[in-house]
Amino acid sequence: MPRRTATMLASTLMLIALLCAGVFIPVPYAEMSPGPTVNTLGDHDGEPVLQVDGRKTYPTTGHLNMTTVRVTSADYRMNLVEAVYGWLAHDNKVVPHDTLYPDGKTEEQSTQENAEEFSQSQESAKVAALKALDIPVQSWVIVSTVVKGTPAEGKLHAGDVIKSVDGTTVKEPADVAELVTEHKPGQDVVFTIVPAKEQVAAEKERRTPTKTEKVTIRTAESDDSGEKRAVVGISAGTDHTFPFTIDIKLADVGGPSAGLMFALGLYDKLTPGSLTGGKFVAGTGTIDDAGKIGPIGGIEMKTVGAREKGAQYFLTPADDCATAARDVPSGLTLVKVGTIDDALGALKDIRSGDTADLPKCTTKD
Repeated sequence: MPRRTATMLASTLMLIALLCAGVFIPVPYAEMSPGPTVNTLGDHDGEPVLQVDGRKTYPTTGHLNMTTVRVTSADYRMNLVEAVYGWLAHDNKVVPHDTLYPDGKTEEQSTQENAEEFSQSQESAKVAALKALDIPVQSWVIVSTVVKGTPAEGKLHAGDVIKSVDGTTVKEPADVAELVTEHKPGQDVVFTIVPAKEQVAAEKERRTPTKTEKVTIRTAESDDSGEKRAVVGISAGTDHTFPFTIDIKLADVGGPSAGLMFALGLYDKLTPGSLTGGKFVAGTGTIDDAGKIGPIGGIEMKTVGAREKGAQYFLTPADDCATAARDVPSGLTLVKVGTIDDALGALKDIRSGDTADLPKCTTKD
């Protein structure tokens, strides 16, 4: 066989071998891509995303779209060819697998965690919107979780309202840990609670809970933080009682990043007129009870998905502005927001058409 032919044959075989290796050898990466975007003012799967009962609502126009990111599953392992294609594709992003599923987290665990975050984001969105409207919201410190195998197991339960610890009224979740750690490990601590069942019943009947219980728990020792301290094995959180019923209906979505858009959609439904003036506005961002907007993941994917659906403006968390501004889809204006008041102010300018002074995102943010 001539040397030139042999060389070409060997090169071809080597290329085939490399391609086969690229197809069959898995690499430790996962892929993110633009996910669905849903108008919080409209319907999804045949029913309104935001439903209010017991309070007057008003017609809305335009779009206030929440945005999502689609990710590969925890069990899926990309091959080298897919990873290279993802790196080259403009609308996708390839990241280390552990970025999306740290510490060997399974897809079921990730789904459960995202569902819990999504539920919490809905509650915070309701609180933030109602506070912005000066509608009173009652808040309670509750037992959020009980750690298995700790002194609190079987004595306290998720959803129990914590009224006081050792007779001292509890006002914030942080108060619980502070009061417990005033004890030495092995000492008793007394919780005054409204049992979860009583709290739920009272809310349904729109009455003040009447049943309270005193629960004595002997503290244990924990050195998780490097110092020995007294613990009972719970984490405290906040629950709320609203003056009317608010339901958010959106399946197959997880994580906390829709909070801002839920809050704005609810605000719009509860006020006359249109927040957007008929414009197509999308956005993202976590939101807390006080209306502060926090950063999220996959901002580049969300701006692409929003623009593909027709968004003209994108409400962007201040901490994500620099990343988002590095590659802005043509025709989309990124608006920098840090609080719900910032967002409401930006929407006022958008609906009036006076957008020259909108706080736009830059790569220097």
